[in-house]
Amino acid sequence: MYKLRGHHLFCLLGYRGMGYSEEYVKNMTLLHQTLRENPKTLVELVEGPDQLCAKFPNSGTYHCQDDNIYVRDAAILEKMGLRIGQVLSWEEIEACICNSVVPSDIQIVCETCSWRSYGVCEEGIREIHEGKGLRKVQ
Repeated sequence: MYKLRGHHLFCLLGYRGMGYSEEYVKNMTLLHQTLRENPKTLVELVEGPDQLCAKFPNSGTYHCQDDNIYVRDAAILEKMGLRIGQVLSWEEIEACICNSVVPSDIQIVCETCSWRSYGVCEEGIREIHEGKGLRKVQ
């Protein structure tokens, strides 16, 4: 079972093999591939730093503890009708995305995210709506 915070549910949709460091990318890729290949994998929704934050590089500001990240986590969980402590399979999370999220929501709930300008998270949401699941990372 993986432990993930709210905004990382959206980050996984947009993940294309880029990240903050080699170690972070390796960790994110492994988690992403596991969920892609085994959508029945369980995910526990947590408050604060999670298994992806654990590999955030120790090179300056540790944004995983920033107040605005907690606000983003809460907004995403609320948008999806989910709560801290809940355990769901990745396929259940994808169903929640289909039922409660549209691509343009990224512009609002992820307004301050530095990755937003790439457009990959909106694309990921569209692909979930199309039944494609997580995109294969090259």
